[in-house]
Amino acid sequence: MIEPREQDQAQATLRTPRDCLRWGESVLRRGGVFLGHGTDDHGDECLALLLHVLALPLDTDPRMLDARLLPDEVSAFVALMKRRVNERVPVPYLTGEAWFCGLPFQVDERVLIPRSPIAELIEARFQPFLDPDRIDRVLDLCTGSGCIAIACAHALEQAQVDASDISEDALAVCRANVQRHGLEERVFPLRADGLDGLTGPYDLIVSNPPYVDAEDLAAMPDEYRHEPELALASGVDGLDFTRRLLIEAPERLSEDGVLIVEVGNSDRHMMAAWPEVPFLWFEFERGGHGVFMLDRRQLIEHRDCFKRDHVTG
Repeated sequence: MIEPREQDQAQATLRTPRDCLRWGESVLRRGGVFLGHGTDDHGDECLALLLHVLALPLDTDPRMLDARLLPDEVSAFVALMKRRVNERVPVPYLTGEAWFCGLPFQVDERVLIPRSPIAELIEARFQPFLDPDRIDRVLDLCTGSGCIAIACAHALEQAQVDASDISEDALAVCRANVQRHGLEERVFPLRADGLDGLTGPYDLIVSNPPYVDAEDLAAMPDEYRHEPELALASGVDGLDFTRRLLIEAPERLSEDGVLIVEVGNSDRHMMAAWPEVPFLWFEFERGGHGVFMLDRRQLIEHRDCFKRDHVTG
């Protein structure tokens, strides 16, 4: 915790960005904050907050480290650090911005903070698993901030992308991001409960849906409790949403269409539930796991086992 005495001392004595970064990293380490929303380094968290306060870019001249700060700038930085440590608010919610696939996105507590390993697939234009030139219609299911949909539109320049979510609050953020990136003619935010009302056919359905199981939900660090639970929790084993998706997806896919879904730690539950299904599990260079792919033919071939599990599960 940053106590009032330490806050007063910081505001009275910090003079330069170098001072702020040293103090900030110390209090983050002492405070035991959890790093899981875009950085894995305490110094990077401090730098993101300080650059936000100073309205400076990431490539700011290092000579700025010893520039004198205004008292109001120091106070603003200390106030953000206090919220980060005492309230466990993730940095992107404090700055209002997160990056995904090299693109900036508006974020707040109406949406998850972008961090999906699906970013690597998008940056590679889904190669070598798919032919990007044959992807004309994409559905980003459970779009949240719209980061996956917008990144897909950038990577697949010929594609039309539907961005659906059950949350109208999330869709408001998505619309703002679509406008920010000038993609109103190619990315279409839609309100939908799962696949209900979405007709397709889509060449690619990609989804980062709710998938956190009850055990992981109960053990989550406090930082994650600022995110909407609707976008995280999905039953005892984390697969309530995914079960439904596996059954319904073939009707919304084109003949050669593909489904790509992130299930995170719930991948173990999937492999236990359907050992006979040939899920393709992606490996990622930058970390992350639990993302699978099935094509329409495979989904149809194994639909009966998905339905049996949906009834008994």
